[in-house]
Amino acid sequence: MNLDAIQAALRDASLDGWLFYDHHHRDPIAAAILGLDPKAHITRRWYYFIPATGEPRKLVHRIEAGRLDSLPGAKGKYSSWQELHAGIEAMLFDATRIAMQYSPNNAIMYVSMVDAGTVEFLRGLGKQIVSSADLVSQFEAVLTQDQIASHSIAQVAIDCILGEAWQEIGRRLRPHQGGTGSLTEFELVQWFSEAMRRENLVWENGPNVSANANSSDSHYEPTAEKSSPIREGDFILIDIWGRVDQPGSIFYDITWTGVVGREPSEREQLVFETVRNARDAAIATVEAAFADGRPISGYEADDASRAVIKLAGFGEYFTHRTGHNIANEIHGPGAHLDNLETHDERRILPNTCFSVEPGIYLPEFGVRSEIDMLTAPGRAWVTGNVQKELVRI
Repeated sequence: MNLDAIQAALRDASLDGWLFYDHHHRDPIAAAILGLDPKAHITRRWYYFIPATGEPRKLVHRIEAGRLDSLPGAKGKYSSWQELHAGIEAMLFDATRIAMQYSPNNAIMYVSMVDAGTVEFLRGLGKQIVSSADLVSQFEAVLTQDQIASHSIAQVAIDCILGEAWQEIGRRLRPHQGGTGSLTEFELVQWFSEAMRRENLVWENGPNVSANANSSDSHYEPTAEKSSPIREGDFILIDIWGRVDQPGSIFYDITWTGVVGREPSEREQLVFETVRNARDAAIATVEAAFADGRPISGYEADDASRAVIKLAGFGEYFTHRTGHNIANEIHGPGAHLDNLETHDERRILPNTCFSVEPGIYLPEFGVRSEIDMLTAPGRAWVTGNVQKELVRI
């Protein structure tokens, strides 16, 4: 925990302090920011208040009195609910405008960790509870230079693996290239998994290989029990993500599409070009904002991408947000590119990473084109290869 940085951020935001509260690990954000053990045995409520200036304050149950001993600050203890209420009031005596993991109307559910009853109690004390969403982004989504470097290592490896995969499909399907003439989605997933392990990459679930109508399911996942064959003439979507197997490393996450043994149909080409243009509109919007030094929220990039797809008449088939924050988790704690599932007003901060991945999912096939972006003061850029045409296998 960087106490000085947190207190400076609180003063910049005109907040009196940041109140952390947990019980049975209901708030993993608190543990991450405060540097607490995410597997610690927690059976009683604890509170930790960081004021904008001055010494932090703790409130812990007597039977778990050492729970916050790794953190600086004066300690208060309670056993009864009456002591708990009095202790909270005492620790917040000089604070009114307080940040918590709360989102008005649950608009940004990713930070909505505090229960309604706790918010009600604090409001009864005359406190104004403000969302910590931007603070969480600042202290959880902003990357170090080592983390950015780890993203680049994963990017190089995965771009290479994906390039090999398209060739592997051709080899497997064509006996004159030494193949058996047969391949399933799941067999290609296994091939990806082996290739990624050789590159010292780890990942969550997936990767995803989808043929034909399966590509219309944006979260399709083939298994040994449920997997379609890949044949000549098929439409293929591949979504692959991974990070270097080391603490704190950052994911690289991409999606490409292609056709096997033929040219794309007019419909496939139209949908791909629409998705590609929507992707590029979001990229350009973010690049321009950072070049101009203008703050940009996640929903603005989503609007730019979604407008292209709506204009082309495919709006109803774009059923998810345009992108998500990327960190040590594939779906990270920072701003998402979203004005559909949520109205994400969180700012896209310098030194953060996120995907741009619009999609159109028709009943017979779906297209998603996904790249990752990194930002720095004054600039934003795509980190890996960018698909410009449907792959021909």
